[in-house]
Amino acid sequence: MQTENNQAPVRVLMLFTILNRGGAETMVMNYYRNIDRTKVQFDFVVHRQEKGAYEDEIESLGGRVYRFMPLNPLSFHQYKKQVSHFFDEHPEYKIIHGQCSESGYFFYKEASKRGVPVIIAHAHNSHVPFDMKLIMRTYFKHRMRPYLTHCFGCGREASIWLFGRKLGEKALILNNAIDTTRYEFSPEKRKSKRKELGLSDSTLVVLHVGSFAKAKNHQFIIDVFDQMHRLHSDSMLLLAGAGPLRQSIENKVERLKLTDSVRFLGSRADIPELMMAADTLLFPSIFEGLPVTLVEAQATGLECLISDQIPREVVVTDKVQLMSLSEPASKWAEKVLELSATTSDRISGARQVIDAGYDVRSNAQWLQDFYLSELSTKHLYL
Repeated sequence: MQTENNQAPVRVLMLFTILNRGGAETMVMNYYRNIDRTKVQFDFVVHRQEKGAYEDEIESLGGRVYRFMPLNPLSFHQYKKQVSHFFDEHPEYKIIHGQCSESGYFFYKEASKRGVPVIIAHAHNSHVPFDMKLIMRTYFKHRMRPYLTHCFGCGREASIWLFGRKLGEKALILNNAIDTTRYEFSPEKRKSKRKELGLSDSTLVVLHVGSFAKAKNHQFIIDVFDQMHRLHSDSMLLLAGAGPLRQSIENKVERLKLTDSVRFLGSRADIPELMMAADTLLFPSIFEGLPVTLVEAQATGLECLISDQIPREVVVTDKVQLMSLSEPASKWAEKVLELSATTSDRISGARQVIDAGYDVRSNAQWLQDFYLSELSTKHLYL
């Protein structure tokens, strides 16, 4: 595609693990849909052979997807050769935007060696609990910093965790912005989606949106719902998302005899409507950066009960209540029931989300201008 000046768009190379409906992936897609693609085009590097949920849409928007081998310490040498070969074949990329944090180290280093003028790492998590991977992650997040030209973060806490305090305090904050028009609460959409799901008007619906990964704390979600279901039998838990821990959660649901009251919805494209259909969002994450799911939920006016491990920056309406993970599941269950009792007074929170700076249109314009300005300043493109 050519611009009106017969100028091809700047192609930005995004680095990901896989293009499924995770938080970072959804955020980037929100921006991708709203940039002027005659001026800026996104292409994607992924590290899985299986096709991601967003890939068809990316290709329909003019983007390209390049597949790389997964990162593994036993094959770093082979991976580095693959990265070097990629830059030999694709010298056109002048902007690298890494969405996989420190895992982009080899790309950042090679891009720096070849004089790529804009090399961005983007922080999406505020911290992670200790495991063996953390040792490697800590090593690479320190090693990558000299090769970066810019540090981006979804919030200040996430930026400091990835870049250290000195760089993190200066990082550019790119809001996990959403298309607020899709999240304006509609009683008609709520009624329609509940009917589609076979839910009666009286059924209390609890929703969780997130991948089945350790950080999302699905084991505790089931514990909370088990306690809640004992107190309110006409209740339903909807779990939207995919991931490696799904089977273990399904097994737990079966053990607790909750199979008829917990639905595994898989990866979904109808998240706004699911949020409108629900009465409460349950989000007891062990750690997060700044989850776009909570911005979306607040825009629909959905009551949210979240863990105190989530950065306070995400709270932009009065629909969010925080609770400590040290509290027992029974206390969480009581709070869910309390919040769900306010459904009849529900109104949209989209205006507050816009006022807080989370509408994607203005944010996409800023990002587009940033890319073009950086290249223009360096006299390498415009």
